[in-house]
Amino acid sequence: MSAAALTAVPILLPADPAAAAAELPDFPAGVALRRSAYRNWVGEITADGLWACSPAGPDQVVEVVNWAWRHGWRVRARGSSHGWSPLTVTEGTTSDAPVLLVDTASHLTGLSLHSTSTVRAGTGVTLEELLTYLEEHGLGVTAATAPGDLTLGGALAIDAHGTAVPAAGEQRQPGQTYGSLSNRILSLTAVVWDEESGAYALRTFSRAEADSAALLTHLGRTFVTEVVLRVGANSNLRCVSRVDIPAAELFAAPGGDGRTFASFLENAGRVEAIWFAYTEFPWLKVWSVAPTRPLTSRRVTSPYNYPFSDNVPTVVADLAGRMVSDAAWYLAPVLGNAQLDVAAVGLTATLSADIWGPSKNTLLYIRPTTLRVTANGYAVLTGRDQVQRVVSEFTDFYRERLAAYAARGKFPVNGTVEIRVTGLDDPAEAELDGARAPLLSALREDRARPEWDTAVWLDILTLPGTPYAEAFLREIEQFLFEGWEGTRVEWSKGWAYTDDDVWADEEVLGTTIPGSFGEAVWGQAAGVLDRLDPHGVFGNAFLDRLFR
Repeated sequence: MSAAALTAVPILLPADPAAAAAELPDFPAGVALRRSAYRNWVGEITADGLWACSPAGPDQVVEVVNWAWRHGWRVRARGSSHGWSPLTVTEGTTSDAPVLLVDTASHLTGLSLHSTSTVRAGTGVTLEELLTYLEEHGLGVTAATAPGDLTLGGALAIDAHGTAVPAAGEQRQPGQTYGSLSNRILSLTAVVWDEESGAYALRTFSRAEADSAALLTHLGRTFVTEVVLRVGANSNLRCVSRVDIPAAELFAAPGGDGRTFASFLENAGRVEAIWFAYTEFPWLKVWSVAPTRPLTSRRVTSPYNYPFSDNVPTVVADLAGRMVSDAAWYLAPVLGNAQLDVAAVGLTATLSADIWGPSKNTLLYIRPTTLRVTANGYAVLTGRDQVQRVVSEFTDFYRERLAAYAARGKFPVNGTVEIRVTGLDDPAEAELDGARAPLLSALREDRARPEWDTAVWLDILTLPGTPYAEAFLREIEQFLFEGWEGTRVEWSKGWAYTDDDVWADEEVLGTTIPGSFGEAVWGQAAGVLDRLDPHGVFGNAFLDRLFR
């Protein structure tokens, strides 16, 4: 298997006008229509030959939505399809299903400064385009997702995040937040049901309106066309990478004085650990605010500065290909060590172990050409002083279970563990009187637990189709839910595992997830989303099941 075979692009099929007229009668004239394949990030959810359209603007989106409502169809907003969970399209959706993909990335891409500290953006703009635009105007964000190809609408729908908490002595700067990107929203325009006109219509919601709280992280249960975001002055960031600290030291139990994850977090506030399976030395990345370039840092003027990671090296592609095509899953330790070796050599060879520049250029580092793996994801809400304990207990359990499986000749993980830390979604950081907290953000504060001011994000990655992965990840999930009351799922990734499936555990879907937010909060969000879309146009079978 080549590196190219591990990635894919959407397939667009020309629309047959006669077929379109027969299958989509009275479809709005002037809206581009075609057949299109859907494929999520890793290819685990695919659908061939769905109808798709590209509205030229918000008004055409409304026309399409009203057509769908009147004809019994469902509308799914599609950006870059860079996600894992079935929030957009469910597996098994056939070409004759009444499901219409509505592409946002073709035309909903406007960008303009709304004020000196706010930006108006269409939801089809990518995060890289947004951050580039902000940089050109001296603006930026505290933290961002590693991939730059995500559309803004998709990122906001699932409370996308980066990794950042205040370093020792650091004060939050005006316009910045340590929470999710959703916490930056000041207003949003969505297509919602309008009782007066008896149809769907555009409506702009201020962040201070009660209903906005359900729309700030909506999981695809509405269609947002445009947002106004709070932003702040851009910062220059230094990012130092190292692979010389053993996992036993970095993830040690709290109380020691070694080079621990928490010690780097205290000093810099922006930390990520990438731990390849069956290896002993994680790739640790530490960002710090640095107004001027440190003498040892290389200035970077563009993002994606780890080409050895963005482009799958031959040795890694060959190993991954052999594991998939020959079912040679026992090569997982070899693959893990090969990836670590590539990272260690690549950091030196590309002079990327110590880089510095405008925030975008160090925050964005994953391209679509990277090795595509499936991922689970959770946020553990805790106190800042408990971060090392969470990391230590999680990594101990992960290591113990991995060894236990290996002893039985089973290798359920062949990717990485990734650990990030953020603050929570404090609505005060939006700097808008009366701003509401996102109801369904994993970073929503729990008023009953004011000591929880931090979230530890934990992800495990593995090649799709890896035997025993679901059973292993189920054990991880149960460990987190049972051991840490503040555990919530990361919406875009894998969760609700059974021994042989994902997004399938009825107790997790029906009880654990709603309970992690509180039944009142969950019910409020579901009620608002249903009221604004009483005909269920914005939904699918999985979302129906999740919100039932």
